[in-house]
Amino acid sequence: MQEPPADAPRAVKEYLDTLDEAAFGAASEVQPKFTSFSDPASQWTAARKGPAFFSYSDTYLIDTDHGVIVDVEATRSIRQAEVGSTKTMLKRVKDKFDLHPERLIADTAYGSGPMLDWLVKRKIAPHIPVFDKSGRNDGTWSRADFEWDAANNQYICPEGEALKQFRRNDSDPNRGPTGKGVAKYQALKHTCQACPSKMKCCPKADARKITRQEHEDARDVARAIRKTRQYKVSSKLRKKVEMLFAHLKRILGLGRLRLRGPCGANDEFLLAATAQNLRKPAKIFPAPQQTRKA
Repeated sequence: MQEPPADAPRAVKEYLDTLDEAAFGAASEVQPKFTSFSDPASQWTAARKGPAFFSYSDTYLIDTDHGVIVDVEATRSIRQAEVGSTKTMLKRVKDKFDLHPERLIADTAYGSGPMLDWLVKRKIAPHIPVFDKSGRNDGTWSRADFEWDAANNQYICPEGEALKQFRRNDSDPNRGPTGKGVAKYQALKHTCQACPSKMKCCPKADARKITRQEHEDARDVARAIRKTRQYKVSSKLRKKVEMLFAHLKRILGLGRLRLRGPCGANDEFLLAATAQNLRKPAKIFPAPQQTRKA
């Protein structure tokens, strides 16, 4: 990579220094639609039903029991970067403060298979809605209606029939390759043909087929947690967290940044988080009473 010109803006130099970081240059291989010449690390994005603009994302790691911001990370405004920053912050607070959370509360954007698997392997309970596109809206049974039998490596349909793992015949040239990290499960054709619930299951196919992703075990853990009482408590706590971001924009006026570049965005986010944390003791401890002289 060539060195930037000596008269290049500071934001441009900072971006070139962060090309290999997962939060900025290496956040995605997708070429952005537009690039800012004065601040190329920012992301061209649009809010719901709003105009598009260049922006950064502010990600907080918050102690929900006390409402204290533990760590802050500035990233490009894309999902991959925001999710990746969570891993960065969790590792950082572990190394710096020896903090290891029992659970992580987040929205659906963080409910992808790889992210859930990363949390489960580190014994962090994912109180996160699963990012799943397997649901059906045509009235037929979706994958969630089938029970997973891990001991026998099979799915059980609502009628009690088993869907065994489909093994591809490599000698048959007409069979396409199985996707990487995807296992296919299929019921017997004659079983489905004689099933009284075929129209609810596979009305246009001879037999029902189901795919299981690589990190489906971690998704199942998150689905099981969602049925617990603690998950309902976590959902209420997440609403309180959203108030910090509303305060960030409306009260502290951080809807528009004053500094450019990754370092500038991170500095502003860090200062804003510090100000929000300082409000906590100001609310807890009462102001000293002033005595008046007669």
